[in-house]
Amino acid sequence: MREPRYENPIYAEALLEQRRLKSLMVPKPLPEDLRFVAGADVSCGRFGSTLWGAIVVCDLKEKLRPAASSVARMEVSFPYLPGLLAFREIPVLKKAWEGLKLKPDVILCDAHGIAHPRGFGEAAHLGVVLGVSSVGCAKSLLCGSFEMPSMERGSWSNLVFEGRLVGAALRTRSRVAPVFVSAGHFSDLPSAIALVMACSPRLRIPEPIRQAHALCNAARRGEAREG
Repeated sequence: MREPRYENPIYAEALLEQRRLKSLMVPKPLPEDLRFVAGADVSCGRFGSTLWGAIVVCDLKEKLRPAASSVARMEVSFPYLPGLLAFREIPVLKKAWEGLKLKPDVILCDAHGIAHPRGFGEAAHLGVVLGVSSVGCAKSLLCGSFEMPSMERGSWSNLVFEGRLVGAALRTRSRVAPVFVSAGHFSDLPSAIALVMACSPRLRIPEPIRQAHALCNAARRGEAREG
């Protein structure tokens, strides 16, 4: 893939760091005895420099009941650069992670894992930085192509980029648009798909991500409470 050119001098430095972190990513199946699954999401005002990051830990053995949560606020200076969004958002998620009273077995991100132009999206980046299993579950496509899966819940099709399998278009709810699942750190595609399905019993978006989204948006509106 040919890299776009940017005048911003930090672009080349960020690319080098992204490649270094990617070399630390380990692909392997998620453990079979997962219990605590976190969702992570970030919110900001349009064109704003203030970000709110939230992580909510849900208990798979208790019907995805919230077991812990943390929200953080941070001013960011890193510019928006396509393919490098993680450098803007992960610092605030790392701050939220540090505030968690219960650390999860795996973290689900409203982002992409290896389904990324350079094979290292925000979900993979976050997993490596935190040293935790991670899975990407995004609402929209970033790169690659796929055939639309059948309309039944649980159906999926391969997401392919430059001839490589990078993820899946997964139908978490019948007759509703698919989500895009990809492996991150300490995960692989089959176990990532199984986890997303387990965390999406009723709605299109996995419950941990949905709750993290609600928490960081509430924080941005000044309504959040940490628990």
